Amino acid sequence: MTWYIAAILSAVFAAFTSIFAKIGIKDVNSNLATAIRTTFILVFTWGIAAFQGTLSTIPQISKNSWLFLILSAIATGASWLFYFYALKIGEASKVVPIDKLSLVLTIIFAGIILKERISVQVALGALLMTLGAIIIAYAK
Repeated sequence: MTWYIAAILSAVFAAFTSIFAKIGIKDVNSNLATAIRTTFILVFTWGIAAFQGTLSTIPQISKNSWLFLILSAIATGASWLFYFYALKIGEASKVVPIDKLSLVLTIIFAGIILKERISVQVALGALLMTLGAIIIAYAK
């Protein structure tokens, strides 16, 4: 599978995640809903790693990789807590575009932190995504 197909599938599943979550949190505290969701993700992903036979490579993971995987987990947890709270109190069609401004922020951070080259086309696309999210968020 190519990165492009995997990215499209990620987007499809992320869209269903938002819709299913909005329905599921109707009568549930958003933090509890995040904890429930995270528990299922934990079991699911460890099961996949075990099925693939990759658990034996855990001792080979460097301290640097551990550090950044842990930081990524903390950032993911914070993102999910705020996302579920926003989804609980807001409209999915407005919350999700603002949440997806993470795309724009990732482009900016990739340029600053990872020193990735940001072309004029990418910068223009990021600007259009930002404008689109703002227009959607303030739509009546």
